[in-house]
Amino acid sequence: MTNTIGNPLSWGMRMLGIAGHDVSEVARELGGTDRSEPVVRHITTDDIRTALRLGVQDFMALRTDVIVACLLYPIIGACLVWAAFHRNLLPLLFPLISGFALIGPAAAVGLYEMSRRREAGKKASWADGFAILQSPRFGAIFILAVAHFFVFFVWILVAYGIFLITMGPEVPTSAQTFFSEALTTGSGWAMILIGFPVGFLFALLVLATSIVSFPLLIDRHVGLPVAVVTSLRVARTNPGPVALWGITVAVLLALGALPFLLGLAVVMPILGHATWHLYRRAVAPV
Repeated sequence: MTNTIGNPLSWGMRMLGIAGHDVSEVARELGGTDRSEPVVRHITTDDIRTALRLGVQDFMALRTDVIVACLLYPIIGACLVWAAFHRNLLPLLFPLISGFALIGPAAAVGLYEMSRRREAGKKASWADGFAILQSPRFGAIFILAVAHFFVFFVWILVAYGIFLITMGPEVPTSAQTFFSEALTTGSGWAMILIGFPVGFLFALLVLATSIVSFPLLIDRHVGLPVAVVTSLRVARTNPGPVALWGITVAVLLALGALPFLLGLAVVMPILGHATWHLYRRAVAPV
């Protein structure tokens, strides 16, 4: 039987039917099929040390694949630094670099999948990191990632606003001038003293909503609301260890950024793998 387009009305109805089916599939995906509430466990500093140790082990086992895949992080960072120096964006240099803490959880989703496969005794490689593209929860993962990138964008706008309020609209002519004014003038210290607490609030928001949400979406058939709420419950149940984890992430990212950002190719995958193992300790298995 020959397929034909048919009249515009029948074709339009078919397209609406396909679109309606796709929308309903996405809605079910975001809502998830597992309605049970994950059990949140208490974690300690020992759990954080164990997660980091296992993260290092995953990195060492997959280092060739992971480093090749994660070289993108320092490359992106270098592009941001170049833009800051050449596009009169020097005031945004620190906010852009510190923004890795805001987009890191979303950027590491492939690493969670690699750790999941290795934990299950399966062979893992950089290509397996892209398996999430075929995951039935990819829509939920994508929306959560977009939300985190939006937080990063808002942070950049707020940071620039703080610069305008404290140091004025005139952009420094050089990096030396900018750093000198930031560290030796009252307006520069005002920018720092306002910027750091505000940046901390943005980092706290991302930490609380992402500490287990991405790994949970990869591991189970839960919906986006359940994943985010579970992450918030982990943060509420374990405020001390979660704060220590956030400080650990910040310190390691700072160290990774020091050698011309090249250390991010090592730090980011270790933190990504460690996040998976921390999730395993913070959320009880089914």
